[in-house]
Amino acid sequence: MILSEFTSEEPLLKEIGARLARARLDRNLTQASLALEAGVSKRTVERLETGETATRLAGFLRVCRVLGFIDRIDQLIPEPAPSPMALLKLRGRERKRASGTRVAESPRETWSWGE
Repeated sequence: MILSEFTSEEPLLKEIGARLARARLDRNLTQASLALEAGVSKRTVERLETGETATRLAGFLRVCRVLGFIDRIDQLIPEPAPSPMALLKLRGRERKRASGTRVAESPRETWSWGE
């Protein structure tokens, strides 16, 4: 299956689960032995491999670590590089907050004491 940004969540989870299962079988590991090495329950491994959404990200990462996929996380979610303009604006500082959308202000009426 080719994964794309248009793939819905359920087929995506099932495909990731199938790939984890194939990697586990290629390493000749049972679900129980993988769970033991990863420090998760066998049921967590079962859920990951079937694409159930009730698993925690930490369990997924532990399984990926045992299967040797942690070094590929950078490929999955690359570290974003700031644009040259952003670097100029920040002047070497790290950005800490996101800016919200700004609402254009309506012209204010001049205020005067109740005459």
